Amino acid sequence: MTDPADDAQWMRLALEQAALAHAAGEVPVGAVVVHAGRVVGRGHNRPVGLHDPTAHAEVTALREAAATLGNYRLDGCTLYVTLEPCAMCSGAMLHARLARVVFGAADPKTGVAGSVLDLFAQPRLNHRTVVQGGVLAEACGALLSDFFRTRRQEARLTHHPLRDDCVRTPDERFHGLPGYPWAPHWIADLPALAGLRLHYLDEGPRDAPRTWLCLHGNPAWSYLYRRMLPVFLDAGDRVVAPDLPGFGKSDKPKKEGAHSFGWHRQVLLELVERLDLQRVVLVVQDWGGLLGLTLPMAAPQRYDGLLVMNTTLGTGDVPLGAGFLAWREMVARNPEFGVGRLFARGNPHLSAQECAAYDAPFPDRGHRAALRAFPALVPDHPDAQGAAVSREARAFWRDRWQGRTLMAVGEQDPVLGPAVMQALRQDIRGCPEPLVLPQAGHFVQEHGERIAQEAVGYFRP
Repeated sequence: MTDPADDAQWMRLALEQAALAHAAGEVPVGAVVVHAGRVVGRGHNRPVGLHDPTAHAEVTALREAAATLGNYRLDGCTLYVTLEPCAMCSGAMLHARLARVVFGAADPKTGVAGSVLDLFAQPRLNHRTVVQGGVLAEACGALLSDFFRTRRQEARLTHHPLRDDCVRTPDERFHGLPGYPWAPHWIADLPALAGLRLHYLDEGPRDAPRTWLCLHGNPAWSYLYRRMLPVFLDAGDRVVAPDLPGFGKSDKPKKEGAHSFGWHRQVLLELVERLDLQRVVLVVQDWGGLLGLTLPMAAPQRYDGLLVMNTTLGTGDVPLGAGFLAWREMVARNPEFGVGRLFARGNPHLSAQECAAYDAPFPDRGHRAALRAFPALVPDHPDAQGAAVSREARAFWRDRWQGRTLMAVGEQDPVLGPAVMQALRQDIRGCPEPLVLPQAGHFVQEHGERIAQEAVGYFRP
């Protein structure tokens, strides 16, 4: 049995486990089992991720402790848990013959160690487990309060009213997408959004050593980064991947004229500030680069690295390439082009379900204004909107950029391929020779596992 004087020390370890649950989007409860002065079992809530109603922190910790000690009877052990245990977990604790159970915050709704009832005090049970509550209760409760406050905010945004001049893709269009298991996040109160609802992914610990800010282009959305995100997350990093207004799960203005270079840039600037992103590796491709490459000069202290793929700066003083002009003309002639078919042509390794996922945000013409608008928004003369700020960005990357850069190029890209990328490389201070993927085309992220693996090592803190 542990010394009660050490309870706070062991509860802090349980709080560390709770933080892991919080980072995974689970209710932040953590537990540790201690025997003879050492931790023999650890656990945090995982019922959502494991699709297992029994995967509570306490049960997971009990299982690990039993395996460590080679006995399902945990005589002489103490279990520390950040939240008063429920009936299921309390029954498991009694069955394990724990000597003590120490919890942090009380649970007035489901706690059975004194709140709803006291299972441990039932006289007809043939084992007595000593229970102590309230250890680091404030810290344990604060983590839970923060989690549920965020959930309530997200729930309000999920039901956020739709502006009359916008459409919203039905949620069922996104059900069961292959390789895209991450929980949605929403924001609607950025000044530039003016009440429009923006979707973004936000995975990994908030205090991670790196944050990968992944910006997509046209006609893609955050689904494009599904091959790269797991590599970044496995490295212990944070990943933020927004859907630009008009794309993915974000609200979609009905009129093409609602879209402009300046508006989309301002939305991204405000999102970075609101999320207070630090130690950022900026990951860009296509319009993600046209817009994203103009962001760091506004707050260079936030950015440590640049991972740049098949994109350019729209400075307006360099003629647009033949490949891009052909793309612009194709969209003008065929505004209802098939997004999934476009991805299939350049990426024959994609399944039919993956190609269909790219069509998911755009069920009809009314949802496609951004797809029609974006080709014409690329600055093509010095006075075009976005050209001046892009020239400022070019000067920033040439003269002021202090971070590290990794360039990856899909060699088969007819629009923003090797020649365009080599020209961009000359404008980025300290940019080494690019990583060239011979089999990849414009949407190089569809071959992104290798790129992400290279990047994790290259940008290691």
